[in-house]
Amino acid sequence: MTTPVALTIAGSDSSGGAGIQADLKTFAALGVYGASAITALTAQNTRGVTGIHAVPAEFVAAQIDAVFSDLDVGAVKIGMVAQAASIDAIAATLSRWKPRHIVLDPVMVATSGDRLLAAEAVEALRKKLMPLASVITPNLPEAAALLDEAVAASEAEIESQGRRLLALGCRAVLIKGGHGEGAESIDYLVSAEGTIALAAPRVATQNTHGTGCSLSSAVAAGLAKGEVLEQAVRNAKAWISAAIAAADRFSVGHGHGPIHHFHKFY
Repeated sequence: MTTPVALTIAGSDSSGGAGIQADLKTFAALGVYGASAITALTAQNTRGVTGIHAVPAEFVAAQIDAVFSDLDVGAVKIGMVAQAASIDAIAATLSRWKPRHIVLDPVMVATSGDRLLAAEAVEALRKKLMPLASVITPNLPEAAALLDEAVAASEAEIESQGRRLLALGCRAVLIKGGHGEGAESIDYLVSAEGTIALAAPRVATQNTHGTGCSLSSAVAAGLAKGEVLEQAVRNAKAWISAAIAAADRFSVGHGHGPIHHFHKFY
C-alpha cells in the first residue's frame, strides 16, 4: 500500500487556525500524510498577529532535506515564506529534490490584515518560486500585488491578470474570489488550456481564518493522491466551501475564527 504524502513549507500559527496547523489538518481530513518545514513562528490569534520570528534560512532547508531524504513526497505546498533568504533556500532545495507538484500560496497578508511577507521579498517570490510552481493560488489582492496593479474588478480583468501571472513562469493560476462580491464566490483556474470558473455560494460568516492556507493544502492533497490539477482544484473548492459553511459550529476566539477542517467527521 502506498501512502500519499504532502509537505507543507509555511509559518506556524499559534492559535491553530492557519499556517502549518491548518495545512496538516487539511491533509489529515483528506486522507494524506502531512509533513512540515516551518519557515517562521508567529504569535497570533483570531484577532491578529502580534509577533513574527523567522526561522534561519539554512534550517528551513535542513527541514526540507530531512523530509525528502526519507519520505516519498507526492506534493509540496508553500505558504508563508517570511523573508527573501528563506525564499532563496526553498527554491534551491526544491530545485535539487524536484518534487512532482508544487502548490504556491503567495501569502502576503493575514485575514486580520497583518503583513506576513516583507515588501522587499515579493520580487524574490516572483522570480525564484513562481517558476517552480505547478499552480499558484493568490486571492484577488495578492494577484494584484504580484503584478503591481489594481485589484481586478471584473471577470475579464481577473482572467487578464491570470494570463500575466502565467507569463511569470508558473504552469497554472488559481485566483480565489473570496474577496469579491456577490452571491457566489467564484475562483478562476487559468492555464494554457483556458480558464475554468468555479462557483460556490458565498457564506455569511466571520469565521474564515486559514481559508487560503487550507484551500492550497487541499489542492496539494489531491495532487499527492494522483489527481490531475483540474480535479484536485474542483475537489478542494467543494471541500473548502463545506468547511466554511460549517465554521459557525465552532466558537473559537473573538475575531475571525477558524473554518471547520473536520466537518465530515463531527
